[in-house]
Amino acid sequence: MNRREPPAILYRRPESKDGSEVWRLVRDSGGLDLNSAYSYLMLCDMFRDTCCIAQSEDRIVGFVSAFRKPADEQTLFVWQIAVDGGFRGQGVGRRLLRELIDRKENEGIRYLEATIGPNNIPSRSLFLGMAQSLNAESTMASKYESGLFPNPEGHDDELLFRIGPFDREGLLNIKSQRTEEIHR
Repeated sequence: MNRREPPAILYRRPESKDGSEVWRLVRDSGGLDLNSAYSYLMLCDMFRDTCCIAQSEDRIVGFVSAFRKPADEQTLFVWQIAVDGGFRGQGVGRRLLRELIDRKENEGIRYLEATIGPNNIPSRSLFLGMAQSLNAESTMASKYESGLFPNPEGHDDELLFRIGPFDREGLLNIKSQRTEEIHR
């Protein structure tokens, strides 16, 4: 039986022209708060160094939006990760995050943070797996109670996940070990 290889995935910086397709990806992914189309245009344009696109053929199949916390430039706060349903379970989310922290302009980042609902098992697994792959500690604490949202019945509490510190040298060692494993 001939099995077709899955298409290759390209990871890249977003461009403003990607904003509409990112908005549709987030809308169709389910479970994420859908922000205005304008916000995704701005993210793809003004925050391109801390956002990343996963593209398969001519289609955006993954997106992570993040920013450096203004009060703590060593912390990258991950706002949203969306992965197309047909590409889930293939490590796309983890790869999007690695692409961000591996960029030269982000080499000062030592911590990853995100808020995650208590019942969001896939996101919890993603961040716990990232902590393990970075050989870094992870912590979880209450952050935003549902009562802070305009529709408290329709929103879970948000827990703050924090990974780190991780060091650049450790990241490079992990990367070279993986390269050696691939070439064996």
